[in-house]
Amino acid sequence: MSTVKNLETVQTVPKLDTYIKGKSNFQRSMARLRRHRMALVGAGLLILVFAFVFVGSLLIPERASTFNDPSRALQYPSSEFPFGTDVIGRDLLARTVYGGQISLFVGVTAVIVQMFVGTVIGLLAGYLGGYIDSLLMRLAEAMLSIPQLFLALIALRIFSDPTQFPDFSFMGRTYSSTMIVIVFVIGLTSWMRVSRIVRSVVLAVKEQEYITSARSIGAGTWRIIMRHVLPNCFAPIIVSATLGVASAILLEAYLGFLGLGVRAPTPTWGNIMGEANTYINYYFYWFFPAFFIMLTTLGINFLGDGLRDAFDPRSLR
Repeated sequence: MSTVKNLETVQTVPKLDTYIKGKSNFQRSMARLRRHRMALVGAGLLILVFAFVFVGSLLIPERASTFNDPSRALQYPSSEFPFGTDVIGRDLLARTVYGGQISLFVGVTAVIVQMFVGTVIGLLAGYLGGYIDSLLMRLAEAMLSIPQLFLALIALRIFSDPTQFPDFSFMGRTYSSTMIVIVFVIGLTSWMRVSRIVRSVVLAVKEQEYITSARSIGAGTWRIIMRHVLPNCFAPIIVSATLGVASAILLEAYLGFLGLGVRAPTPTWGNIMGEANTYINYYFYWFFPAFFIMLTTLGINFLGDGLRDAFDPRSLR
C-alpha cells in the first residue's frame, strides 16, 4: 500500500518536445526584419524593379533596344511605344528594361569588389594591428579625403580608351568594355568605409575569451580570422553591402549623365539620362530611367535601414 502512495507522489518528467526551443541571434534578427514596415516596403519596391527588368526582358527582344529608325525619333508615349522613343528612334521601354539590367549588374558587382577589398583590409588592420594597421588606415583616410567622383573620373579617362579596351560579346549581346572598367573603378574607390567598419568589429572581437582560447591551443592566425573573427563581421558587412548597391547605381548614373559612363551600344539608366540632357523638354526621355533609379535607391535604402535595425546587437532581445 505504501508503495502505491509513493508512486502517486512521484512527479512525472515532462516530455522533451514540451520544452521551448531557443532562438539564435540570427533568427531573432530576421523576425525583427519581418516586423519592420519600411524594410518590407523596400523589399516590395525592389521586387517591382527586378520584375520589370527581368520579366520585361522575356517579353521584349534585346534587338528592340538597339534598333533605330530616325523617322520615329522623339515620339511621345503611345500604345506602340509606352515610354516613347529617343533621338534616333529607339524604343525607350526596351532600353529602360535592358539598361536596368546593366545598371543593376554594375551596382551589385561593384559592391562585391568593394566588400571583398574592404573586408580583407579591415580584417588585416584590426587583427594584426601595429604598423600594418597604421599603414592601411592612413591609406583609407587618404582616399577618403579625395572625392570618389573625382577618382572615378580620372580612372575612367585612363582606362576607357576604346582602342585599348574594345567591346566584347557575350551570349549574343554586345557589351561596352567600360562596363567592366566602371565595376572596378566604383569598387576600388569605395572600400574605405567598409574597411573601417570591419576593423572596429575585429578590434572588439579579438579580445574575447574564445579568441584567447583558440590561440592557446595553437590555432593559426588565418584559422582564427576565418573561423572565429570573420563570422562576427557578417552583419555589418551585409548592411554595408545593401546600402553600397544604391550608392554604386547612383555613381554609375552620375558618370553616365556626364558622358563618362558605360559607352554605347550598351544602355544603362545613367547614359539614357545623359543622352536626354540636351532634350530636357521631352520629359519622357529622362523621366522613366530616373523614376526606376529613384525606386531602386529608395527600396535599397529602406531595406538597408531595416537590416541595420534588425542586426543591431543592442536590439536583440
